[in-house]
Amino acid sequence: MLSFIVRRTLSAIPVLLGIIVVVFFLIRAIPGDPCTAMLGEQATPEGCARFNEANGLDEPTLVQLGIYMGDVATLDLGDSIRFSQPVNQLLVERLPLTIELAFSALMIAVLVGVPLGVLAARKHNTAIDSGTMAFANVGVSMPVFWLGLMLAYFFAVILKDTPFALPPSGRLSAGTISEPYYEIWGWDVGEEGFWAKLHEFIGNHVIFNSFITGQWSVFSDAIKHMILPAVALATIPLAIIARITRSSLLEVMGKDYIRTARAKGAKEGRVVRSHALRNSLLPVVTIIGLQLGLLLGGAVLTETVFNLSGVGRALFDAITGRDYAIVQGFTVVIASGYVVVNLLVDLSYAYLDPTIRVE
Repeated sequence: MLSFIVRRTLSAIPVLLGIIVVVFFLIRAIPGDPCTAMLGEQATPEGCARFNEANGLDEPTLVQLGIYMGDVATLDLGDSIRFSQPVNQLLVERLPLTIELAFSALMIAVLVGVPLGVLAARKHNTAIDSGTMAFANVGVSMPVFWLGLMLAYFFAVILKDTPFALPPSGRLSAGTISEPYYEIWGWDVGEEGFWAKLHEFIGNHVIFNSFITGQWSVFSDAIKHMILPAVALATIPLAIIARITRSSLLEVMGKDYIRTARAKGAKEGRVVRSHALRNSLLPVVTIIGLQLGLLLGGAVLTETVFNLSGVGRALFDAITGRDYAIVQGFTVVIASGYVVVNLLVDLSYAYLDPTIRVE
């Protein structure tokens, strides 16, 4: 198992290097440049020359690439031109929100999508099956930005004076502050260095931080703000998971050992739970892993609609503003997340299917 993990990790290094190189050249191939995007009408040739020199953009492209690769090797993702901050600090501040949003959306997608797929498979060729798959098709086809706006309008405007009202934007209500766990517990983590940034990164997960510290008013407020964006983001993966679960379970339920279990008098519910469902989960786990990777990198529309300052929104602003450091740095982190998720999916196969042995 350990050798498998090491091999997969080492094999991911060329992939990450390739992604860095491709993104490095693609962002520079887009018409426009950071100077014009930042200075606007004041972007004179002389001003841009000084701007490029100050930000290291006056060097040849290959030299810039070599410098950047050296910085990445030391976990330095550069400095943002737009925010005048290190990209590492922006990740510490913004990535926790995107992680919370992605995992909340995935939890909704799994908890609703898998049971819907099982129900559709058990009621194959019935009205329930047709209705469930119709719902799934609508979910796949529905634009996230439109659904987000409709949810915000319905729960924040139409239901404004009811107990079902939900906030339409933001991460926390005005005046609500999540105090980091290390301050509440009196830990001295310092202000600089890796461990200080790690504690800050963990503390910026507002839902997790407020839960472990017992800040229940903050926890409740954070959950309320997360419901609408998580539901909007979960719609497409929910529909995909439901369809994959249905098709995989139907295939397994046609196997000989399922017919044998039924012939022995086992109840249908037990046949599905004990024999069919676990053996049908391999493609479902694969699609769940892929969806998590997509959710981490594709939440830009949701974060924009609900005014959430996460990685997706920052990445969109960086592309429009030609902020090379943010685009490159955030892409490296998202790609690394894909690698980790795929590794976890591969490892889960050995647990779900005893016939698979990771050598």
